[in-house]
Amino acid sequence: MQEELKKLSVSESLERYIVDLVFASREPQKHGLSEIDKYIQYGASPRASLHLHAGSRALAFLEGRDYVLPEDIKSIAMDVLNHRISLHYEAEAEGISSRDIVSELLKRIPIGR
Repeated sequence: MQEELKKLSVSESLERYIVDLVFASREPQKHGLSEIDKYIQYGASPRASLHLHAGSRALAFLEGRDYVLPEDIKSIAMDVLNHRISLHYEAEAEGISSRDIVSELLKRIPIGR
């Protein structure tokens, strides 16, 4: 199965989207998300992009496709990124969770820019 997963196609624009999601968690101000920057102590590491890539291919495979859709990435992003983002105490004080941060990333980071 692992060999079959490697054959699945991920377009360049979706690969860029994965990288943008991860880097936006690390440097939100550079992605037009200055309002969440104060909440993030550490964003997702580059390894998170590898897990988003692999997970989205696995999901596409399970759905019977040989290509990844944006929805595949979005549907696993919460599970992949949620625990990889460390927040400042200020976020907790204001009731902001890492799930809230990931939701904002998914809403605001465009696909294929």
